[in-house]
Amino acid sequence: MSGHSQFSNIMHRKGAQDKVKARIFAKLSKEITVAAKAGLPDPDANPRLRSAIQAARAENMPKDNIERAINKGASNEADSNFEEIRYEGYAPGNIAVIVEALTDNRNRTAPVLRSLFGKRGGSLGETNSVTFNFERIGYLEYALDVADADTMFENALEAGASDVQTTEETHEITCAPDDLNTVREYLEAKFGTPNAARLEWKPLVETEITDEDKAQSFLNFVDALNDEDDVQRVFTNAKILPEILEKLDEEC
Repeated sequence: MSGHSQFSNIMHRKGAQDKVKARIFAKLSKEITVAAKAGLPDPDANPRLRSAIQAARAENMPKDNIERAINKGASNEADSNFEEIRYEGYAPGNIAVIVEALTDNRNRTAPVLRSLFGKRGGSLGETNSVTFNFERIGYLEYALDVADADTMFENALEAGASDVQTTEETHEITCAPDDLNTVREYLEAKFGTPNAARLEWKPLVETEITDEDKAQSFLNFVDALNDEDDVQRVFTNAKILPEILEKLDEEC
């Protein structure tokens, strides 16, 4: 299991334990609205919307919430004008951080994030100040029970994927950004709609955290970012030793 996958999974589990469903649903609703507005409101004809709906279902988001989010984007309501913005900076310990946000007011979001970085010993930088530490990838995720590891590996490579990692919970497929739609269409025909299909940032060089207190402080920093309404996803190049992660996870 790669460091990228390991960190993503543990953060997801921790987030599911700590965050109220209302906040999770709000972020999922925003993604559905943006997807419906950017393309057709029919998920069968809109791959991004289809993936957003599947992600919401994976979190047990009620059907009514999903339909409201679709209608909001399709009808171009006044409060559906979200802008996709990337923020970059460094957390304490010189850890590179990329924050993807959906906001209806960048003049609100930027100061909030700058303050959050500063109060926790980090710094918010300019656009492209940390992306050299990452590569852009296509990412797809399937539940473990849709296929065994060998079957998923063979089909993903046939579809044009560059790598497949099977964890204790999921199959995680990566590909070149331009190949995401092709890989998604091929795998959907075989295994149905993935739980996730999106572009992500994968660290090229990781910064290791070996101290438990520093690891906890860093995780608190990421949690604080994720608690912001406008923040959709957070990517970092942090690598925390597995034994530290397991200990911190047990203490949650």
